[in-house]
Amino acid sequence: MGVIAWIVLGIIVGVIAEHFVSGRKSHGLIVTCLIGIAGALLGGWIATTVFHVHSLQGFFNLSTWITALAGSVVLLGAAQLVEGRRSLRR
Repeated sequence: MGVIAWIVLGIIVGVIAEHFVSGRKSHGLIVTCLIGIAGALLGGWIATTVFHVHSLQGFFNLSTWITALAGSVVLLGAAQLVEGRRSLRR
């Protein structure tokens, strides 16, 4: 699957992941989409490089969506942790 497909998938999955991670305060739509894109790309890279999963071939494959969703949830969770630490400092 190409990088463009991972970007489109990341935008969709970023919005879905925001509902899973939703904390006290939601991110804006643009930030959520950017984190979703980065999470999808990171999830795809980890799946193919570290775990040697080569079944991430199709856009409509369930394992592709799960991988992108997992990467997006991890990055959104990390972003909320960073934001939480910033608010504690103030």
